[in-house]
Amino acid sequence: MGRKSLKGERQKEIIKAFYKVAKKEGLENASIAKAAELIDINPSLVVHYFKNKDHLVYGLIEYILDKWLLIYKVPAEDATDPKTHLLKVIDNIFSSKWNTLFDDSVSYSCYALAFRDKTIKGKYKELLDTLRQRLQELITACNNTRVLSVKNPALTADLIFVLVDGAYYYLSLVGDKKEYQQKLEQYKKQALLLLNFS
Repeated sequence: MGRKSLKGERQKEIIKAFYKVAKKEGLENASIAKAAELIDINPSLVVHYFKNKDHLVYGLIEYILDKWLLIYKVPAEDATDPKTHLLKVIDNIFSSKWNTLFDDSVSYSCYALAFRDKTIKGKYKELLDTLRQRLQELITACNNTRVLSVKNPALTADLIFVLVDGAYYYLSLVGDKKEYQQKLEQYKKQALLLLNFS
């Protein structure tokens, strides 16, 4: 038996440390040295796995996707029925669960880099397209079982995520918890209307 490679695990550990530093100090102040210090390794080991900070940011964006995809994870008993599965995912998307998966300031800082870095732009587009694709698949499953009759599942999934993106961008500025929750409920109702759920 060969020895199991630790590369993937070590890379995840470094990305998580980089995320913690970025969350605390801002992405612009996060560095290879600070991430290495947090997990008590030599910065040269970080450079061994990630050529430079840009490559670490690329890994961070993939980490964001992994975290955001958790929104599609529902209890096994809910996953067997397409309607229940879709409604649980909509509940997850329009809940504090979605907003606690990943720090907004780090996410928006990464997103801002997409305007200057084609690789980051491509990775962010892939991230957002994956979220839409997964929602489209759930809508299509509901159409196939005649629970829903959505004419264009791809467009509907896209519109829901346009609503989500705008909602959380705006809600990140809302300090009042009651107002935040009311707005979130309003946005969720609009998403359900797009799905022809009343």
